[in-house]
Amino acid sequence: MLLLLTTVARYYTASIIVGTLALAYGSVPLYKMICQQTGWNGQPVQVHNAGDGDTASRLKPVTESRRLRITFNGSVSDVLPWKFTPQQREVRVLPGETALAFYTATNKGPADIIGVATYSVTPAQVAPYFSKIQCFCFEEQKLNAGESVDMPVFFFIDPDFAKDPSMRNIDTITLSYTFFKARYDDNGILRPTA
Repeated sequence: MLLLLTTVARYYTASIIVGTLALAYGSVPLYKMICQQTGWNGQPVQVHNAGDGDTASRLKPVTESRRLRITFNGSVSDVLPWKFTPQQREVRVLPGETALAFYTATNKGPADIIGVATYSVTPAQVAPYFSKIQCFCFEEQKLNAGESVDMPVFFFIDPDFAKDPSMRNIDTITLSYTFFKARYDDNGILRPTA
């Protein structure tokens, strides 16, 4: 009986350790996914199916609203030998109106490099209304040594922004990207480097 209890206790302890490790490894991607879906932590909402009826109904400019000033920011981590800059300083859009902006990335290093971009919106409370239809940040980007590429982001501000009283004093929104060098571990899992 004592041997059975000891064995059960070992299995229970091992299950807790394995569960805790799984939760620790899964929490970062899970947190990022939740932030992208809800707009928490300044993460713009990703529109995965631009052809659905819900998105199409939201792509109607609110002509009685004020135009919003969207500014752009780009940076790279210290270990990534890229130059990454927005091609325009700002665009002005109505809520519900689509806009297209471009960034330029240049690999100044001697080797081909895969980069991955993170992004945020400020002020953070605007993030649930900032929807990206298509973006270079949805996938990793490979630049050959010396290569320059133009990277588009196609987005809109949800029309509900104009109805939200807490957005009344917000006229400028900044979309920021930071590129990191992508590094893969032995299991082929992407690990962004700082």
